[in-house]
Amino acid sequence: MSYYKEMQERRTVRERPEGRPSGKPCAPGREEALAELAESQAGDSDLIAARRVLRLEAAAIETLARTLGSSFADAVERLRRVRGRVVVTGMGKSGHVARKIAATLASTGTPALFVHPAEASHGDLGMITREDAVLALSNSGETNELADLVAYTRRFGIPLVAITGGAASSLAEASDIALLLPNVPEACPLGLAPTTSTTVMLALGDALAIALLERRGFSLDQFQALHPGGSIGRQLLSVADVMHSGDAMPLTRPDVLMSEAILVMTAKHFGCVGVIDRAGKLIGIITDGDLRRHMGGAILEMTVGEVMTPAPQTIRPKALAVEALNLMNTRGIDNRGIGCLFAVEDGRPVGILNIHDCLRAGVS
Repeated sequence: MSYYKEMQERRTVRERPEGRPSGKPCAPGREEALAELAESQAGDSDLIAARRVLRLEAAAIETLARTLGSSFADAVERLRRVRGRVVVTGMGKSGHVARKIAATLASTGTPALFVHPAEASHGDLGMITREDAVLALSNSGETNELADLVAYTRRFGIPLVAITGGAASSLAEASDIALLLPNVPEACPLGLAPTTSTTVMLALGDALAIALLERRGFSLDQFQALHPGGSIGRQLLSVADVMHSGDAMPLTRPDVLMSEAILVMTAKHFGCVGVIDRAGKLIGIITDGDLRRHMGGAILEMTVGEVMTPAPQTIRPKALAVEALNLMNTRGIDNRGIGCLFAVEDGRPVGILNIHDCLRAGVS
């Protein structure tokens, strides 16, 4: 018997309740090899299960994309017109998805909050006003805990949008607009645990949030205002958020002697001085490198205009700080970088920042 066949036989025997039959014992190292083979096959089955789940859920989302119709556009328009907030609700796993949808809506320009349907029946209905709209999630559309909240929206004329898999369900019938989930199997082999259904719910919630974002013309500045913390907030900082302005800017005129300009450079601690003309427009810059290139006994008697580097690199104050950091790292002589950058509007300097300002702000 070959080694491979012997391992197959021993694996089959090991699975029998009575255990391995009597006979000659395993050769040294064979038990370890069999254990490794069993683990390998278990790993393969895990990967097979994972891929099956992911493919089922991906196929369900693709089906949702194909079957999405005019009711989606109606829901977007209804939610866009809301003067108050979008109240998202759901029970169980649908409730967890509803919390995430509410958070995504709120962070992309649509004020929203989550209300637990069971708590709503015990006073939290007071959180919902006539200026709001309700987005209710239930795969079956027959969730008992939603009954009081749905009745409340009908009593006070509050718009109700449903996300449900039950086209003829109580929730779909009661809603103003029903967004129907495709009839697809759950990824759970028992067909019971909410898996595929919650995935398509979540994807549909994301689609609503992004469609509303685009309809509102939600800007990068607005996004940054809602995400001041964390890595997103740091990457969305603008030059104006980190620059120094007003008297902090080192500025001089081209007809000033270098002896005076060096005093300005020393006092302002930026290692440079900007040169402005009579109209206040930035026409040049003097850096430590310029001083070294003109080092000599006569430099103090030279004018700023004789030493400055004309047409310096600048940036807009509304540009992202990460863009300024990239410019400072890549520009300059032989692309060796520059230490400071003036922010200008209409040619006039309104601020200055250096690479350390960006790093202190967490921009990288």
